[in-house]
Amino acid sequence: MKPDQACKVEKLEVEIYRDRPAMGRAAAKAAGAKIRELLDQQEFVNVAFAAAPSQNEFLEALIAEPNIDWQKVRAFHLDEYLGLASDAPQRFAVFLDDHIFSKVDFKEIHYLKGDAPSPEEEAKRYAELLKKYPLDIAFIGIGENGHIAFNDPPVADFEDPSLVKIVTLDEKCRQQQVNDGCFPSIDKVPKKALTLTIPAVMSARWIYCMVPGKTKQDAVKETIEGEIGTHCPATVLRRHDAAILYLDQDAATLLTS
Repeated sequence: MKPDQACKVEKLEVEIYRDRPAMGRAAAKAAGAKIRELLDQQEFVNVAFAAAPSQNEFLEALIAEPNIDWQKVRAFHLDEYLGLASDAPQRFAVFLDDHIFSKVDFKEIHYLKGDAPSPEEEAKRYAELLKKYPLDIAFIGIGENGHIAFNDPPVADFEDPSLVKIVTLDEKCRQQQVNDGCFPSIDKVPKKALTLTIPAVMSARWIYCMVPGKTKQDAVKETIEGEIGTHCPATVLRRHDAAILYLDQDAATLLTS
């Protein structure tokens, strides 16, 4: 499937598709091919998933990809709220269960536990897992404030010494959760979360970033055309050796080239 438009910004490949379904199918086709390629070369593949409505079309298409031996794939996720009940529908673990974890037969699923008694110890535990099973692939999105995972501009650190940390979510990030229909109002959105840090995400050998929708226009423009910096954490993707950004036309509206 060929994109309507394509370009390269520093190291970052960018592909633009007519709509969200086309974007999702294209990303899933490329991702599925990469998983199959890696499984021809190594015994297992370690993959991190983003949990957000922006990933819906991609995840739906990915589980339909043929000839992926999911029993040889270890699954991780990028972030999780702190303070939500274990059965809260807004938990990212629940989202991923609904959209992919319960639909294919993974070798292992490693949940980031937002209800752990000690978030500090949970961050350490998950960091050790990432050291034991280095990420081959990260499937990510970009937030309205330019975040990747829950690395909002006030807490983003391109040289973060940690792989997983506790963060305070900024207001724009929390409002996005309302805009996405995940929470009824901003006062219901947790203020803290666990997240993979930017170095943890960037450690993945391949990154596939899916970003549809008009609400992401400003973040996409800054990611591609702005200066690289933590004011827009996603700009760091332009430094990754094997990252590709998938957009629909709505997300790409403000781009000048």
